[in-house]
Amino acid sequence: MSDTKTRAAPKAAVVLTKAAEQRVADLMAKAPEDAIGVKLSTPRRGCSGLAYSVDYVTEEARFDEKIETPGGLFFIDSASVLYLIGSTMDWVEDDFTAGFVFENPNAKGACGCGESFMV
Repeated sequence: MSDTKTRAAPKAAVVLTKAAEQRVADLMAKAPEDAIGVKLSTPRRGCSGLAYSVDYVTEEARFDEKIETPGGLFFIDSASVLYLIGSTMDWVEDDFTAGFVFENPNAKGACGCGESFMV
């Protein structure tokens, strides 16, 4: 008798809402020809230290987390994963603004303009 155990698939560091998944699909529909997906990273920027950045990516980096969405591949920069674990990424549009919005349990604060956050 085999002693194999079934393992649950690892949970993604970031959960994308349906609106965020749709935005990834929209971005991929008009992406440059060499783009394989979009990538979330947290470069050092702004008053509080880190900012969210979503950009096209042309190749898969070895340790990046890869999430398959209905509209295309979504990557999370390997150096940013620890700052993002447990986060939810949403896409919000209204009459005045449109953009990705993050609910990040690791953020200890943010600057007044919302440009950056600290952990």
